[in-house]
Amino acid sequence: MKRLNALKKLSFLFIVLMLIGSCSNDDDNNVPEFIPETIVELAQATPSLNSLVAALQRANLVNTLNGTQEYTVFAPTNNAFTAFLAANNFASLEDVPVDVLTQVLLNHVIAGEFASTDLSTGYISTSATQADTNLNLSMFVDTSSGVILNGVSSVDTPNIDATNGIIHIVDAVIGLPTVVTHASANSSFTSLVAALGAADGGLVDVLNGTGPFTVLAPDNNAFTDFLDGTALADVPTDTLANILLNHVVSGVVTSTNLVDSGSGYTNTLATGPGMNNLSLYFDASDGVKFNGISSVTTADVVCSNGIIHAINEVIGIPTVVTFATADPLFSTLVDALTTLTPATDFAGILSRTADGNGDSIDPPFTVFAPTNDAFAAITVPEESVLTQVLLHHVIGGTNVTSGDLNNPGNTSAPSLEGDNLTITLPGTGSNIADLTDGSGASDIGIIAVDVQAGNGVIHVINKVAIPDLTN
Repeated sequence: MKRLNALKKLSFLFIVLMLIGSCSNDDDNNVPEFIPETIVELAQATPSLNSLVAALQRANLVNTLNGTQEYTVFAPTNNAFTAFLAANNFASLEDVPVDVLTQVLLNHVIAGEFASTDLSTGYISTSATQADTNLNLSMFVDTSSGVILNGVSSVDTPNIDATNGIIHIVDAVIGLPTVVTHASANSSFTSLVAALGAADGGLVDVLNGTGPFTVLAPDNNAFTDFLDGTALADVPTDTLANILLNHVVSGVVTSTNLVDSGSGYTNTLATGPGMNNLSLYFDASDGVKFNGISSVTTADVVCSNGIIHAINEVIGIPTVVTFATADPLFSTLVDALTTLTPATDFAGILSRTADGNGDSIDPPFTVFAPTNDAFAAITVPEESVLTQVLLHHVIGGTNVTSGDLNNPGNTSAPSLEGDNLTITLPGTGSNIADLTDGSGASDIGIIAVDVQAGNGVIHVINKVAIPDLTN
């Protein structure tokens, strides 16, 4: 009996010990194990991303990338940050200005979740912004061989899933792109990059500068058409520089700005007679076209120092004929200069860019261009008279801009027809200036001025000027 009781006690003790052990194991299982889930947590758990984590902390972006909004993050490694600091003469992350570091980091962040298989060659917007405009910077993604970003950074480890997005580890910090960065990254612009390097004026350095610039970037096919078999090296470097500058406008002009404006003129950085900046005509009635020849194919590539619009034709140095044919405001004038006066090669004459033509009609030309409404108000005469009327709208051998005029006062010069044209400043009513023609009519209004071409300048008038036809 005692032996039985002893066995019962031992059995009970064994059960209690088993229960205690079981409870102890249960307690261990109840201790939560930390599993990194968000973008920041995954970066913190990855030793090769320590520098990125430190940079995020310094830029106060940890909470942003720990939130619920989904992001795609291109995460530079420690080695990538070391190279970035050395290239920019920073001893450590602490030496990088916080505002600069913030934008550089945001340039690695894309709103939304994009796996590597979702990416295709082309432009996407980052979370970094352009100073003053708050436009999101563009990133060029090249998937022709792996994934390369802005031509400088390759994805080494893709598709690390987070609860709030996805991480792709990259081998280089993606700096804030300039106009030159984007031109160099995109293989469609190799001819443009070569031209920028060959031209006078250090244009690569210029377009890497502060700006801001709006650049109309001709693609490779555009340069092939423009050169038409001529080697780039055979184009005079000063001529090449002016042609390239004819694709650059000061400031940031978005496609929305152009569409909202409809049509009109702006100035490029190229120069013409008197070192006046050349004009550029834009028309957004059907897409966006420049000088009547070149259309935008890719709009709004945003850079840190400007914006790029890819175009399909090189925009050559314009003549006064270029603007007359590009601007529908002058369609009747063009018809008068061509169809209605076939015996005179007005288009050829007004396209001249050099002296020594044997007829004393040499550029530059100052042209007073009547609008369509101006022609609609008269009965167009027969060809011989019309020829004299058209010649009366052109002053040869001089580029007279509004700044060259006597103000206040009169400025007179003989037209190609022979009679004087007299400009009076200030103008009456809404006219910028008044024009007196050879017939003595003084009620002609100059309503727009200084459309600058490479071989002359155009001023727009609201009535047709008539010479003295009594002689």
